[in-house]
Amino acid sequence: MKVLLYKQKSSLIGLLTLFMLCASYGQSPVITNPTVEKIWDGFNFVEGPLWVDTLGLLFSDIPENKVYRWSLDSNVSVYLTPSGNSNGLALDMQNKILLAQHGPRQVSRMEENGALTAIATHYDGKRLNSPNDIAMKSDGSVFFTDPTYGLNDQGGTSELGYKGIYRISPSGEVQLLDNTLNMPNGIAFSPDESKLYVSDCATSRIYVWDVVDDTTISGKKLYAATTGWGGCTDGMKVDTAGFVYTTGPNGIWIFVPDGAFVETIPVPETATNCGWGGADRRDLYVTSGKSIYRIRKGQPVSGVTDGNMKNEETEALHCFPNPFKEDVRFEYSLEKTGFVNLKVYNTAGQEIVTLVDQVLVRGKHSTTWHAGLLPSGNYYLKALLPGNKEILKSIVKK
Repeated sequence: MKVLLYKQKSSLIGLLTLFMLCASYGQSPVITNPTVEKIWDGFNFVEGPLWVDTLGLLFSDIPENKVYRWSLDSNVSVYLTPSGNSNGLALDMQNKILLAQHGPRQVSRMEENGALTAIATHYDGKRLNSPNDIAMKSDGSVFFTDPTYGLNDQGGTSELGYKGIYRISPSGEVQLLDNTLNMPNGIAFSPDESKLYVSDCATSRIYVWDVVDDTTISGKKLYAATTGWGGCTDGMKVDTAGFVYTTGPNGIWIFVPDGAFVETIPVPETATNCGWGGADRRDLYVTSGKSIYRIRKGQPVSGVTDGNMKNEETEALHCFPNPFKEDVRFEYSLEKTGFVNLKVYNTAGQEIVTLVDQVLVRGKHSTTWHAGLLPSGNYYLKALLPGNKEILKSIVKK
């Protein structure tokens, strides 16, 4: 399995926006100047990434009815089959794995012997729809979403007649918290657990509630929305500074705690969910179509300092100017002769133009994109260089 790297260099506009937002908030997101890696592919439809220190990354392949493990030595194996067509995964306070299962329409806990114990199957005497994603609270309670996606896939019908957000108390009581969303999906707490975020995939919106007395939620507000083609607000996570990371059109969208948009990290396939991993929990693992990606904090962009890190430009491809008005020039250096492909896409994922599609000799090259008649906005350059090196760059037309 070859690991592919996608380096995104933030645009000047994006950097200025990020710095102004962070200055007003007082902190920066965990991931800046991101590097996106494809670490494995070949799955059917993956979801629910969960990091376990002793195992590595676990994730669900819903149609395959399996949970896979990407181990610490970068190998993939089947961890659980059948998985009950599991979607979201989480760890409870005893580090036991929780599964939101579409097939049996329940939330289950994996015991030490590998057996699964159902901890939520019904509400008000009626079967749940198809539990989707899980957020664990430090008091031992389990919050989960229950849309009808699994029912739609299996041709089932809802006994409840609505899609809900639920809490399982430490004693095992199932409590309905809200039933007003079209398709509640991703779910996450703020760092202090005073706020609960839930995405509505049907409308590509995220809502936020106040957590009251650790047992219920109130004060529903629209937190943020994503727009565009190719993905919706599905799974989400919050970093230690309170920034919200959600799947959305074109990749992972980042929002400040008050809901202001920061930036989008492009991911080559439609992102479905994300989860923190690694020893320090600063790597963001993304399930995306048939593949798994890892997003890490990269080297600082040239001209911008970042803590104690050296200000170095380490990328193999540069663009000048960025932002640009009519023409932008791409300069790149090839370590060996080989096939080169440069394409430009818009934020909807539609190809705009192929700039290069041929074998080039070793050495320095330059290609110019004449984009004078196209509308202003964000675009992305996808470059395939010799040695299976892929680079994804954000560029901005003024």
